[in-house]
Amino acid sequence: MSSAIENLGRETRRYEPSPEFAAQANVGPEVFGEAADAVAFWERQAARLDWAEPWHSAHTWEPASPGDDGELSIPRAEWFAGGRLNAAVNCVDRHVAAGDGDRVALHFEGEPGDRETITYADLQRRVARAANALTALGVGKGDRVVVYLPVLPETVVITLAIARVGAIHSLVFGGFSAAALRFRVEDTGAKLLVTSDGQFRRGAAVPVKAQADAAVAGDNAIEHVLVVRRTGELTPDIPWTPGRDVWWHDVVDTAASTHEPEFFDAETPLFIIYTSGTTGRPKGVVHTTGGYLTQAAWSHWALFDAKPDDVYWCTADLAWVTAHTYVLYGPLANGTTSVIYEGTPNTPSSGRHFEIIERYGVTTYYTAPTLIRTFMSWFPEGLAAAGDWDLSSIRLLGTVGEAINPEVWVWFRDQLGAGRAPVVDTWWQSESGAAIVAPLPGVTALKPGSATVAVPGVTVRVVDEHGEDVPRGSGGSIVIDGTWPAMSRTVWGDPERYRDSYWRPFADRGYFFAGDGAAIDDDGYLWLLGRLDDVINVSGHRLSTIEIESALVAHPSVAEAAVVGVGDATTGQAVAAFVIPAGDAARAPGRAPEAGELRDQVARAIGAIAKPRHIVIVDDLPKTRSGKIMRRLLVDLFDGRPLGDTTSLQDETVPSRIAATLAGEV
Repeated sequence: MSSAIENLGRETRRYEPSPEFAAQANVGPEVFGEAADAVAFWERQAARLDWAEPWHSAHTWEPASPGDDGELSIPRAEWFAGGRLNAAVNCVDRHVAAGDGDRVALHFEGEPGDRETITYADLQRRVARAANALTALGVGKGDRVVVYLPVLPETVVITLAIARVGAIHSLVFGGFSAAALRFRVEDTGAKLLVTSDGQFRRGAAVPVKAQADAAVAGDNAIEHVLVVRRTGELTPDIPWTPGRDVWWHDVVDTAASTHEPEFFDAETPLFIIYTSGTTGRPKGVVHTTGGYLTQAAWSHWALFDAKPDDVYWCTADLAWVTAHTYVLYGPLANGTTSVIYEGTPNTPSSGRHFEIIERYGVTTYYTAPTLIRTFMSWFPEGLAAAGDWDLSSIRLLGTVGEAINPEVWVWFRDQLGAGRAPVVDTWWQSESGAAIVAPLPGVTALKPGSATVAVPGVTVRVVDEHGEDVPRGSGGSIVIDGTWPAMSRTVWGDPERYRDSYWRPFADRGYFFAGDGAAIDDDGYLWLLGRLDDVINVSGHRLSTIEIESALVAHPSVAEAAVVGVGDATTGQAVAAFVIPAGDAARAPGRAPEAGELRDQVARAIGAIAKPRHIVIVDDLPKTRSGKIMRRLLVDLFDGRPLGDTTSLQDETVPSRIAATLAGEV
């Protein structure tokens, strides 16, 4: 049986770049020719950074190759080896030295409404203090520091300070459980944990320190716990271990505001970021400094058309790779002004994001498709009918996290982008470090729902199980052919897992296996079809969940949908669709769309083979804070299996509400 994924949906709408946008764009069509020699291209982009010493080897690559015993070797890549640089200097100091110290680096908005504006000169002083404090706490080159904080200025400061002293940071989402945090503390062998007394979640001050203490209890390498005072008297009962625990305001705010940086080889590890771990043990993916910073800075500048007067907002939590590349390192390396927001998008009201866009004059807004779908459900009549927010500052939109449904893409462009802003739909992963497939906003014609084509300097293919390119109009596995500067170098402490997870499946071709499905259309555009694990096999037909979800969302009575495969004695698997109604249907459960009507919708859009057997009307879906729908939880709920750890969810009550619906409870 072929492993090809059937590509049954069709999208014919096409949006060319406006002449006005193309005329001012940072990157023109000539860039693809310039990137024909990928190594030379990336060397030119590396020169955009400040290097204390030049590199002696632009790129070396030792692929996974069979040895005399037939076993594959561990692959090994280097970019710009011998070159020495400091990531924090490139993100902060060089802008101050260039006379841009008064430029705003960060507009911070806390969930309770507190605000702070931080210039690059301010940021330089704060990072210097934090670097001096780290040194005083015994943290230096190669040490690991775990950061368990919400989206705060201190999170940005400590991350840059860790990089400045040559240590390795691992940021952990502040909503993760003590068990998830403990695993990361122990797996990295961290010397320092940075956390807070509490954090604000959905309008409430929630204690955090006790969870952090539980995570560092037992056998680990932690010497100190550095604590940011965020909630103060609102969470008064702070457990404290004298000699180990130290307050940020005691050791960071009192430190000297100048720091002499050291410079490190380009291949010095910069951070460890853990994959979600929804199945099996999380992988600690390692990124190094020079190649990662090169591609982060260039891709932010090129894909988001970054200008000196932009106000850029990527809504990702700082613990996710999206924020590592497109909040921290990319924008700061380019001297961009960014917005960071601590809270949830509906605290205290569902228009909070639009208020923030208006307040700061956000020009570039980069978010997750699931949030856009949520906006559609909150504002079924459109934004103009719901409020008088001024969104006219927006000139470019972006999406990340999972494939975006075409109708959602169009709504996003029309409602937030006034029908004119290009939508930069990006596909990439923790392992890739930077966007791999995405349009150039002044060059690429856009198709709703397609991430378009590979970025310059990277080669992407869609292949069958043998590694052969699939015909256009077909689907298969998306792979990256060869290497790229921001690629992860290994899995922390487990190089064999790195080889086996990413390079073994197509080792004979030298392809990086991403684990996602994609289709390629007649124009060579890529359409992401979700994780290969999420592909549904119905009577031998391998169907993409994304396509079925898009067909459902195109129905006017559907705000959002998640599709999974569940066991079926006849067909092997059956399609189960969990649907959130839109508009009046959402407000009146009796008016929810009829199952037969939705099945007909899918049959018209895709074909009868894709019609859902089960349709479950729900009021919400289980989503992570990063915006991904946790489809595995829906399968477990449908089958009545235990769910395991759900602490990464935006709302931990959602699974129980869905379970009640499945059980027929009111």
